[in-house]
Amino acid sequence: MALTRPFDEHPDRYDEWFDAHRFVYRSELEAIAHLVPEAGLGIEIGVGSGRFAVPLSIGLGVEPSRPMGERAAARGVRVVAAVAEQLPFASESFDFALLVTTICFLDDAKAAFGEVTRVLKPGGAVIIGYVDRDSSLGRRYQRHKLANAFYRDATFYSTDEALSLLSETGFNVTETVQTVFGELSEIAAVQGFSPGSGDGGFVVVCARKPNARS
Repeated sequence: MALTRPFDEHPDRYDEWFDAHRFVYRSELEAIAHLVPEAGLGIEIGVGSGRFAVPLSIGLGVEPSRPMGERAAARGVRVVAAVAEQLPFASESFDFALLVTTICFLDDAKAAFGEVTRVLKPGGAVIIGYVDRDSSLGRRYQRHKLANAFYRDATFYSTDEALSLLSETGFNVTETVQTVFGELSEIAAVQGFSPGSGDGGFVVVCARKPNARS
């Protein structure tokens, strides 16, 4: 069962976070934009209210939460009500797929990434963005997750775990970048991103489905 309850019940609180932390949001967006292909048909899985799909010109999203999907639709995204573990699309339909803070809310991450593999064309890219559990931000979220309506039932991943998940579902990692350095409340400008992981609280990974079928 998809973990939609907090998003169903608190859509206003979800959207307000991006306004209250606009420099964190823009830092994350720039790191993601660096890895999202400039051309091709893309989809965002777990599109939320469209905060990433819209500026990245991704016109199609999957979202199991109706209130979130309605907000994304109001921003111009065509939203399909579905879960990542059962994507209602033909195999090899997309050039790339984006998942931002989606993996921590999946019921079955391996099944979901198996579906992502299926719907991507050979050579297609998956881009995932997530809070690294081993970062200072991730550790803080872990400590206080029971008090957070959105993260109470979330499963945070380390970068090693995320990379292993991608490998196990047939992807080849091509690039990893990180951003969001320091306390969220103290970030007063858009931060850059740097290669790898370990210092930034937010990590973005790009991986490719192999071109040749085995």
